[in-house]
Amino acid sequence: MYQSHMAVIGESLWSQLRGLAPMRVRPARSVLLRQGGPGTHVVLLASGSTLVTLTGPNGERTLLAIRGPGELLGELAVLDAQPRSASVIAAESCHVHLIPAPDFLSFVESNGLLNPLLRHAIARVRESEAVRLELATACVPVRLAGALRRLVDAAATSQPAVSVRLTQEELSQMIGASRNAVGTAIKPWREEGWLETDPGGGLLIHDITSITAHARSTM
Repeated sequence: MYQSHMAVIGESLWSQLRGLAPMRVRPARSVLLRQGGPGTHVVLLASGSTLVTLTGPNGERTLLAIRGPGELLGELAVLDAQPRSASVIAAESCHVHLIPAPDFLSFVESNGLLNPLLRHAIARVRESEAVRLELATACVPVRLAGALRRLVDAAATSQPAVSVRLTQEELSQMIGASRNAVGTAIKPWREEGWLETDPGGGLLIHDITSITAHARSTM
């Protein structure tokens, strides 16, 4: 099962890592890391959820993963001194710590974290490959339900309903579907009361289990 960075390195070291940079707030839809940019820093995600996306040659965006609290973002570009391979966008308001690359590298070396971080990165690559396979082969309801499931899981909240601060247009771009197809998929879920649409944009998820089961029944 996929583990967060905090689980991999332990809460004590995670707390020390957070102390390397002050907390900042980034609003929903802001770009935290940009594909092709230099690895100048690592983002420690303290709260909120983010979308990891890949932009193709024609400007199309593909959803690779969704990350929640307890994650490091952009650490590979710092570890291998290569340009960032994907963009990271805030799916909601996020609290982050922006740790400069030299400070992060020194922390990794002094605490013997290189091998655990590399093994963790391999697990993330496998997860992204599974998401891309789903997006390439599954029908729209399954792709959409999968994206919503990952957003709900990343939210890590005990609340009975989870707010997804993405419009249907943004969701359609993330899963490679038309806006009309996303609306058609959402319609029966809304009628069953499993989710609500927000007039200001976004969704309120009440029952992701039923949404996922219904989507798979359409295959």
